[in-house]
Amino acid sequence: LFEEVLENLNDIIKQGKIRYIGVSNETPWGTMKFLEIADKKNLPRMVSIQNVYSLVNRVFDIGNSEVAIRENCGLLAYSPIAGGRLSGKYINNKNPKNARYTLWPARFSRHNTKRGEIAIEKYVTLAKKYNIQPATFANSFVNDRPFVTSNIIGATNIDQLKENIDSIDITLSEEMLKEIESIHLNDPNPCV
Repeated sequence: LFEEVLENLNDIIKQGKIRYIGVSNETPWGTMKFLEIADKKNLPRMVSIQNVYSLVNRVFDIGNSEVAIRENCGLLAYSPIAGGRLSGKYINNKNPKNARYTLWPARFSRHNTKRGEIAIEKYVTLAKKYNIQPATFANSFVNDRPFVTSNIIGATNIDQLKENIDSIDITLSEEMLKEIESIHLNDPNPCV
């Protein structure tokens, strides 16, 4: 199956329809299998892994981060603010008008957990402590990871877009990173 997928993708590359290939929601084993077969059979290599990654879901750290760094197969991080939850707008059971969890409460259940809400409140408080918008803070963390090639942001209005883009101008200090790690270690990956 892996070889067949790579052969088909190679044909599409030869036709000029695409330039590069990547995987999405893939495991370390699956990514390595694609890379191994590509190298053995002289087929195109996966150059990216598009997986979820945020302050409240760092499962990628466990195995895929090493693959991304050592195999030059960078993470295209999606859901960096956990579907908007890390912006803080849903804290205390708020349901802002036209927000995704208000409109579709069951659709994004991965980000809406009791454990997650506790962690999100801590991250929002930490961002405010440093006078940084919570969404900007959360995106800055994702941007800071050495295996991230691109941070896939999303916004429904210009203010949200600005908060997301502002993250490229924020460098998290060692102290901030230690505080983030302390929250993470207290309850790793509460929104998986």
